[in-house]
Formats: sequence, C-alpha cells, structure tokens
Amino acid sequence: MCRFAFKRVLDKGRLLPSRSALAAAGGLMAAALIFWAVCSPAIVGASAAVRQLPIYCVERDNRMVSLTFDAAWGNEDTGLLIEILGRYNVKATFFVVGGWVDKYPESVRQLHEAGHEVMNHSNDHAHFTKLGAEAIKANINACSDKIEAATGVRPTLFRCPYGEYDDHVISTINSMGIKTIQWDVDSLDWKNISANEIIRRVTSKAAPGSIVLFHNAAPNTPEALPTIIEYFLQEGYEIAPVSELLLKGEYTIDHTGRQLPKR
Repeated sequence: MCRFAFKRVLDKGRLLPSRSALAAAGGLMAAALIFWAVCSPAIVGASAAVRQLPIYCVERDNRMVSLTFDAAWGNEDTGLLIEILGRYNVKATFFVVGGWVDKYPESVRQLHEAGHEVMNHSNDHAHFTKLGAEAIKANINACSDKIEAATGVRPTLFRCPYGEYDDHVISTINSMGIKTIQWDVDSLDWKNISANEIIRRVTSKAAPGSIVLFHNAAPNTPEALPTIIEYFLQEGYEIAPVSELLLKGEYTIDHTGRQLPKR
C-alpha cells in the first residue's frame, strides 16, 4: 500500500510544468521522507515492540496442553468436572471470579484439594479496559484475597473478563508480577453448542502448547470432556495446569501471543 501511494506521487510529479521542476523535486523529497517514516521496518518494528499482550499459547517441543475453565456465575457442574478430571488423573486451571468464591467457597476448596489450580478472573467480571490502574489492582487483589483465604495459595495468573484487554490493562497486571492468560482454542461451550461440536472444535484446533477455554457451567461440557481428554492422551499429549505449561526463565511474547524462550 505504501509502495503504490508513493508511485502516485511520482506520477503526479511528471505532469508538472518544467518551470516548477524545483518545486516538484522538493515535493518528491518530502514524499520520500513520508514514505520512509511510514513504511520503514525499523519504525514498524518499534511500534510492534511496545504492544502488550497476554499469553495465548506456548511454544513447546513436547506435546503438552492446558485445559482451563472460567467460573463466573453458575456452579451446576463443578463437582462433575472434578470427578471427570479425577477419573483420568488430569489437573486443570480454573479461573474464578471473586463473587463466585463468595457464593461457592466449598467448591473453591474442592478444586484446590483435588489438585487443580485456582486462579484469578477478577473480583466482579468488570470491563477492565474501562478501569484505571489503581482500580485494576484493587479489583485483582480483592479476588486474590478471597482465593487465598479459601485455598491458602495466592494466584499468580489472571484471565481478563470477556477476554478484553489493552496495553494499559496488560502492563498494569504485569507490574503486579502476575501473568495474564488468554487462550488459543475456544471450545465455544458458552454458546450451548452440542457436545460433538465442542469435541470437534477442540480436537481440530489444539496443538502442542495450546490453552483451551471451557466454562464450569456450560451444559454440554461434561459430556464432551471425557472424549477430549481421551483424544489428547491417545495422541501422546500431557495435560497440565497452565503454570506447568508456561516456560520458565526469560521469555518473549510474539505478535500472536505465543510465549517463546528468549533467544
């Protein structure tokens, strides 16, 4: 696009009368400077480098995935999900809202006692892009306080409500020493699609390092989950909580949200 815009400026310059040649040359020089400023890889790279992203997935040499469940409202199937995961000795990560902890503290304790990670999904499922830095920190800390009171463990991971974020949100969370976790495979179970469709979506889209999104109160997730787990195990995958999927040591996050070892 930049190339063609510059070409049009050149074509226009050829049409100018000869007595305006000097002015045309000046115009072409200005156009060239604009072209360089807009299209220079160094400028584009610098702009891209400041973008703040959550972790969507992880670059891994081995076959490992994480199953994650958001818990914000209902609690119909949490016990059943714990039973299914336990049947296969699989540990998952549950991102819970502080208000959900208030309503269902026993479920929070059951998740922890079963060996699952209980992580932060905000205190009240607010739109974080509308909050200032101090409000974001207060919201996250309020939820973490509740989780820590129930489990004895303070969360180190956070998932933005609605999956909404911007540079301000991510940089604020990073400043708290907390990693923000998105997903690269959405089961769409929240749309109440059939168990077969959930299975098809997850098994066709997952890859080593994937983070899969489910919900604890979606009606067809318990039916789909055993087949999904069996698929991963048969394909040689290790299913681990997100904290075990993440890379240790120094890392970078590319433009797609993939966590990469720092090279």
